[in-house]
Amino acid sequence: MSDTAKPPSVPKTSKGGPKLAKPEMSEEDKRLQAKLELIIGRLSDSDREVRKNALQMLETELTDSSGSTVTSIPKPLKLLKVHYPDLKAKFEDEGDETLKKQFADIMSILAVTFAEDNTRESLKYKLQGSDQLEKWGFEYIRALSGEIGDEFQHRINVNPDISEEQQMDLLILVNRIVPYLKRTNHEPDACDLLIEVERLDQIVDFADKDNYKRIALYLIQTSKYQVEPENIETLKIVYRIYRKVENLPQAMRMSLILNRMDYVRETFKSSKDRLMTAQLAFDLARHNIILTDDDMEDEDDDEAEYTIEEIMGNALLSEMYLHLAKELDNLDPKSPEDVYKSHLEDTGSSTRTLDSARQNLADTFVNAFANAGFGTDKLMTDPEKEWVFKNKEHGMMSAAASLGMLFLWNTDEGLNQIDKYQYSGESFIKAGALMGIGIINSGIRSDVPFALLQEYINDDNQDMRIGAILGLGIAYAGSANEDILEELLPILADNDQPIDVVAFTALALGQIFVGSCNEEVTGTILQIMMERPEKVLESTSVRYMSLALGLLFIGQQQSADAIIESTKTLSKPVAQYAAQTIETCAYAGTGNVLKIQQLLKTCGEHPKEDEQTNHQSVAVLGLAVVAMGESIGNEMLLRIFDHLLRFGNMTVKRAVPLAIALLYVSNPLVRVMDTLGKLSHDSDDDIAQNAILALGIIGAGTNNARIAKMLRQLAVYYAKNPSMLFIVRISQGILYAGKSMITLSPLYSERLLVKPVALAGLLIVLHASFDMKNTILSKFHFLLYELATSMRPRMMIAVDENLKPVPVSVRVGMAVDTVGMAGKPKTITGFQTHDTPVVLQSEERAELASHKYTTITDILEGVVVVKKNPNYVEEDAEKKK
Repeated sequence: MSDTAKPPSVPKTSKGGPKLAKPEMSEEDKRLQAKLELIIGRLSDSDREVRKNALQMLETELTDSSGSTVTSIPKPLKLLKVHYPDLKAKFEDEGDETLKKQFADIMSILAVTFAEDNTRESLKYKLQGSDQLEKWGFEYIRALSGEIGDEFQHRINVNPDISEEQQMDLLILVNRIVPYLKRTNHEPDACDLLIEVERLDQIVDFADKDNYKRIALYLIQTSKYQVEPENIETLKIVYRIYRKVENLPQAMRMSLILNRMDYVRETFKSSKDRLMTAQLAFDLARHNIILTDDDMEDEDDDEAEYTIEEIMGNALLSEMYLHLAKELDNLDPKSPEDVYKSHLEDTGSSTRTLDSARQNLADTFVNAFANAGFGTDKLMTDPEKEWVFKNKEHGMMSAAASLGMLFLWNTDEGLNQIDKYQYSGESFIKAGALMGIGIINSGIRSDVPFALLQEYINDDNQDMRIGAILGLGIAYAGSANEDILEELLPILADNDQPIDVVAFTALALGQIFVGSCNEEVTGTILQIMMERPEKVLESTSVRYMSLALGLLFIGQQQSADAIIESTKTLSKPVAQYAAQTIETCAYAGTGNVLKIQQLLKTCGEHPKEDEQTNHQSVAVLGLAVVAMGESIGNEMLLRIFDHLLRFGNMTVKRAVPLAIALLYVSNPLVRVMDTLGKLSHDSDDDIAQNAILALGIIGAGTNNARIAKMLRQLAVYYAKNPSMLFIVRISQGILYAGKSMITLSPLYSERLLVKPVALAGLLIVLHASFDMKNTILSKFHFLLYELATSMRPRMMIAVDENLKPVPVSVRVGMAVDTVGMAGKPKTITGFQTHDTPVVLQSEERAELASHKYTTITDILEGVVVVKKNPNYVEEDAEKKK
């Protein structure tokens, strides 16, 4: 016998690995197993009472196990797995109807765990069972809800003409589940179930003061992942919920998202409270909507300093903006040098000597943007400098128009200041003054600009006509003013007019009737594009006609299909550019995945050398137009743009920086800055120019230190390239817009609403940047003032019952996504407490920090009407501290 013992053999699995031994059962588990086997045996007993008691005992074992921890499977379920096929057979053999119902309930809960995938056995058994649901708990009901949705869709797939009666068994079950989900605060699951069975409108009946915010927030986010027209129907249901609970500011918000003026009027007329009406008027003013007298109730309030119409017409905007500047001690005018900070530039020679005329023009724009809305500066309002005359030709036009930017929204002082330039002997100065009149009134509803500019739209001088027409477009953007249409339409239809005048007339009408689908303007523009010779249509100005068509259909989605078909009759390059522009504008801010896929296909094309590729620029920009405001979409597009920069053709590459800029307007993220920083040094001048401008746009009105440093370095790098240096200076001006108190972002109301007028202003500048050499770097640099329609103060200011600013304590912090969360989760994090007025960054939100005041609206942005809380006691506040 050998001294060495042979090691025991280890059992192997079929794959050769060691086989794990089954864990030994505890005494308690063995007793439970024996008990369950006894119960299952009794289910075959011939005595009905025995079977009844057995079912009762089995049900008790399953329901009592609900106390198990979430991470563990209840023991009875573990032990019943092997008996599941036997239980199915016993269920089929059960002849007593009452017991079969009870048995079916038990089989339904077991099927959730043991049934094979896609068999929907749990639902099959439940439909044969009793009405009992709640005792089996939420997880069972959630699993059952999923099977109901699958079965509902399966029946439709099998029989597309299925009637409601044939689905009634499922709908009855849904009507029992939804109230339970509402009682247990699982509203998102209730919404999901109702969406699956196409009965979402029933959720309105379950919405109340306690849960409506959770339901509405969930449905708004859900709508972003639905296709047309389901997304629209979902938002209409949210509107009905807000109307049911009488939250009119939120109902107005939904009306604006849906672009339904009938909802806007209905909501506005529903307000019976003066402060509520004032808040709704402020909300409409931010969206550039003004209602007619017929839409407003007659309110004889002699004590009110401002009428509702004046509030809607943004008459208080300048006053509020200057109050913000005063509170932040930001009233001192800034010179271009304060923006450039040339002393920080690491260069031995001054850039000013390279091209003094262009440098003066850059100073003009920087001065205008930096001091926008303040009414004071160190160039234009200083009579000794006579700055206008230090510019040449169209530079004089931009210099005179810059007064409009300096007095932005301040109509009283601004019109007095600009009046002297109207009577100048120099036509360029006069043209600039006419445009300046429009800029002053950007977003302000008044008949004065039309009265002043009307006589010049048919002037013999082309520049003065263009100045007056663009001034009207900026002043009345979004107003759909029919009087202006009567004046401008003949100019648009006149074949003898120069193509530049016609193009800018179309652009002005596109701004005025933005998102209105106006048939007269649409038909006239299409007619011109058909009748004009092909050689004329090669002009860079023609792109503004296509853009004008796009502006008319912003946010209109399917309404634009007919006009897109009509463009196919045009010559190919113009037709492609126009069709892409209209389609991308129509789906602006929707996040429509199908449209993004179509646009990506266009971006990926590699046309032959002699083919026009301008429409690909629009497709790249269109990706940003469609996806803007949707955080996940933005992240995905950044990755896609990286691929386009590597594999796209040159037209596509040149448009990528502009698309990135539109995705992150006034929202300077580090990774976006880094991408644009690399592109700003590209060997292709067009890519570099667009990247430099994009840096300004993503940092617009933020004075971001990182971007400021990058632009100073670029100023040194391109010191001997006048065109590049000009764009760098423009970006520095945009970065410092309104001394860091203005934003260009078309997104507001917690980034949910897209302001069409603001988007239009940005698109005009970005489309001009497709051919910067012939637009901004040529004689059309005054198009940069179109950004005036995108500008708004990024403030939160509280006003009392008399609409006077009042300091209110608020917390300002980064927004937190609370969709689908139960209870009342915190909506901001990393907050600081300030007294209003406060400046808000792109991703920041504000909430009240004390109970001293209550707000009319839930969204603390812009002008917020507050009233004192009658139940507030100072002592309570001290105790809380």
